[in-house]
Amino acid sequence: MKSQQIRQQFLDFFASKKHQIVASSPMVLKNDPTLMFTNAGMVPFKEYFLGQKTATEKRVADTQKCLRVSGKHNDLEEVGKDTYHHTMFEMLGNWSFGDYFKKEAISWAWELLTEVYKIDKDCLYVSVFEGSDDDGLGYDQEAYDLWKQFIDEDRIINGNKKDNFWEMGAQGPCGPCSEIHVDIRSAEEKAKIPGKSLVNNDHPQVVEIWNLVFMEFNRKADGSLEKLPAKHVDTGMGFERLCMVLQNVQSNYDTDVFTPLIREVEAITSNEYGVNEQTDIAIRVIADHVRAVAFAIADGQLPSNTGAGYVIRRILRRAIRYGFTFLNTKEPFIYKLVTTLSKQMGDYFPELKIQKQLVTNVIKEEENSFLRTLDQGLLLLDGIIKNTKGSEVSGKKAFELFDTYGFPIDLTALILSEKGMTLNENDFNNELEKQKTRSRAAAVVETDDWVILDEDPEEEFIGYDTLEANVKITRYRKVSSKKEGDFYQLVFNMTPFYPEGGGQVGDKGYIQVSNGNVIYIVDTKKENNLIIHFAENLPVDPTQKLKVVVDSKQRFRTACNHSATHLLHQALREVLGTHVEQKGSAVHSKNLRFDFSHFAKLTVDELREVEDFVNARIDSKIPLKEFRNIPMETALEKGAMALFGEKYGDTVRAIQFGQSVELCGGTHIQNTGDIWHFKITSESAIASGIRRIEAITGDATKDFYFENNRAFFEIKDMLKNPVNPLKAVLDLQEENSVLKKQIEVLLKDKAKNLKGTLINEVETINGVNFLAKKLDLDQNSIKDLAFEIGNQVDNLFLLAGAEADGKAFLTCYISKNLVEDKKLNAGQVVRELGKLIQGGGGGQPFFATAGGKNPAGIEEALHKGKEYIL
Repeated sequence: MKSQQIRQQFLDFFASKKHQIVASSPMVLKNDPTLMFTNAGMVPFKEYFLGQKTATEKRVADTQKCLRVSGKHNDLEEVGKDTYHHTMFEMLGNWSFGDYFKKEAISWAWELLTEVYKIDKDCLYVSVFEGSDDDGLGYDQEAYDLWKQFIDEDRIINGNKKDNFWEMGAQGPCGPCSEIHVDIRSAEEKAKIPGKSLVNNDHPQVVEIWNLVFMEFNRKADGSLEKLPAKHVDTGMGFERLCMVLQNVQSNYDTDVFTPLIREVEAITSNEYGVNEQTDIAIRVIADHVRAVAFAIADGQLPSNTGAGYVIRRILRRAIRYGFTFLNTKEPFIYKLVTTLSKQMGDYFPELKIQKQLVTNVIKEEENSFLRTLDQGLLLLDGIIKNTKGSEVSGKKAFELFDTYGFPIDLTALILSEKGMTLNENDFNNELEKQKTRSRAAAVVETDDWVILDEDPEEEFIGYDTLEANVKITRYRKVSSKKEGDFYQLVFNMTPFYPEGGGQVGDKGYIQVSNGNVIYIVDTKKENNLIIHFAENLPVDPTQKLKVVVDSKQRFRTACNHSATHLLHQALREVLGTHVEQKGSAVHSKNLRFDFSHFAKLTVDELREVEDFVNARIDSKIPLKEFRNIPMETALEKGAMALFGEKYGDTVRAIQFGQSVELCGGTHIQNTGDIWHFKITSESAIASGIRRIEAITGDATKDFYFENNRAFFEIKDMLKNPVNPLKAVLDLQEENSVLKKQIEVLLKDKAKNLKGTLINEVETINGVNFLAKKLDLDQNSIKDLAFEIGNQVDNLFLLAGAEADGKAFLTCYISKNLVEDKKLNAGQVVRELGKLIQGGGGGQPFFATAGGKNPAGIEEALHKGKEYIL
């Protein structure tokens, strides 16, 4: 049975059980401060389990894109080494929000597996929760009694809290669960060892296939449990594992979910799968990781050095490294797999087809970049090896290579072993643990339980119509972090404060309490359908009625910038073409940032045309047309653009300024004339095929032109108010160029005259001709002089210092025979002595330079230079 059929049969089965079939939510979470990625099928439905939103459909089924690479659910290092862990995977699930419970969930799971998919009952085992004294929970007798109607009692296994009590996190919804395991070993193997003993023991052919979670508790901050208002069902079945069982193979990677990718890797790299274990692991890593990276990019997450982008970059670099090391691929090739993946999964996940070119371009650029990093790292590692006495390389040096340059530690260990050397892994692990400890300490946040003052599951946002309101606090909690200290998170029954989302920052403002004092609200965010207000303090009486006020100036400036992004989007599509798509935005009160797909740098004329287009709409004073709570279909009929990677409900809000129509929940001005003026401040590339424009509006634009005007008149004044300032500047540049050339000639003459004097000052120490001197020359002249002296003086160790514009410089030249015979290294010398001038540097073993901000340290550096040859 093909994987597409397996997926469709699951959805058809639950449709027949009156479930609403919903599309997968984006794998990348953009407006959830608690998670970077969807790591389980239940994530899109968290707000229903928490009781913070009422589900319109009580029964739902789907297949959800998931990613597990960090935190509690971290499978990354297992991926490729075994045959059933993955980074990106599909989670087939059926859900009940306060409707059916254990009886239906268990009977339907059994019916689907044994009657629809026709899995042999004698291959299946189930587990039930054995209870927990710590939580005061008893044995799940109800689940046991339901299961024994379908399966022999000796195939029902008791499971402990670790395996059979599912929790969303340290706090939140949780409950006992029943896991269904499948044993796909041969009859001979089953006869030797019963499958029951292999359940939950990491056996590659005895694996969990489906988990039925009976969500009925909430874990509080103190670890205690309380009953949820309603009982829910949350099930998750691993699609890839299900395909393994139904396609009668022994590995997820032998299913048609992965074989097309594996065949393509074989063809591109000329490596055969199934012959060598190291090669097989590398091919599995690449086949798995390209799926995770491609889906993430299609959902709008580009690789970067922070947050979710760093996770995606790390996954891709792991794949590149395995190809580099074990498949001997020194050129980009993973990007070529996107076409195969798109053909394979694009029908069910159309974002892969639509975003195919972007995904391909981004992966190719990342491959090129990391391969350059690997080349650089190999040179640096070679230098470390040459300077290592003995056969053990310092773990601290290896950590510096890993931490600063991104060079993989396992690649370092592999290269060392090939050269008959070892790595001091203890030192490396100590350095790594120190770094992790620092990161953990900075990131620790302690969150108390919510104090519920009023049961109000749906908080009303009224901020489109007013900036003030009389409200009451429905819940609050205290939060403590090392970085921010103590603060409070407040939820009101209604609020005019816009929560961060859609690229727009959250509102700020204040609470007016009864004694005339105010409590400042420093930020507003949304979490699980709750609008949370970050306050410095808690009102003395949290139950009293409060007046809340949004900072109107910040809101207005932010709204101007947000409306300007819509006009900018329209302008880019008009000027550059309809291939332009928004790939991200950041809307603040001071400025805006807009990321979009385009293949080339914008010319000066194109930037001017974009600016003129936006400002023409501002000058036209186009009124806002707002459509609230309209069906998605109606919005699309109006021409509204939906963004990939965004999660939209059945009803949406559309914003229209003339021909610009977009789905948007942000705040906007009432008329484009309120923006006053739009000015682009920068345009740059952030990834292959992705450009970024930064711009300002309103007061910021006025300040921009005022500062530019002031600078212009100051320059004119310095130039004695010429009639043509531009010509005066060009004349100055030409005169400066002539003078520079004259100075270069003079410095070269000066260096030539110095050469003889310096050669006479060379002293011989331990067979080395040594010279350390502070020189009144520029860096280029010192370099030329060093090489000239080196050509005349053998066995030379020259160290020169210089000072210019308040900065210090060091130059080190070492004859190549000294580098080889005495293991001297100019790069190491300037790195170490550079600390004395509060700087650093590097270069080649025979020539290197350093720069710093402490000229007073030059003399000490020159004095210490002699120690390298003593």
